[in-house]
Amino acid sequence: MSKSKKTVIILSLIALLIAVVPLFMLKGAEFGGSDDAGSKIVAEITGTDYKPWVEPVMNRLIGGELPGEVESLLFCVQTGIGVGVVFFFLGRFVERSKWEKETGKKLG
Repeated sequence: MSKSKKTVIILSLIALLIAVVPLFMLKGAEFGGSDDAGSKIVAEITGTDYKPWVEPVMNRLIGGELPGEVESLLFCVQTGIGVGVVFFFLGRFVERSKWEKETGKKLG
């Protein structure tokens, strides 16, 4: 096995451990979002309940909150678009370097 393959495997295992270990070490912990934590801190400091300054646009348009499934769908679509853009450019860079090696010409 080459040195680069070993490095990739070791780094992948470390990333997996970083993602999985906290789930087992912190049994019974609540994983909340930053919005919840921020509003709790503001309530502690001011002594009153936190009220947001603005309401999300989608909540106003549909007359209520988005269901959790729709929020998840929109997040996944956003993630998919971002991944597509990133890997499009990575593919372009790889093909560009291959073309430069084959032709011996350097692009801009």
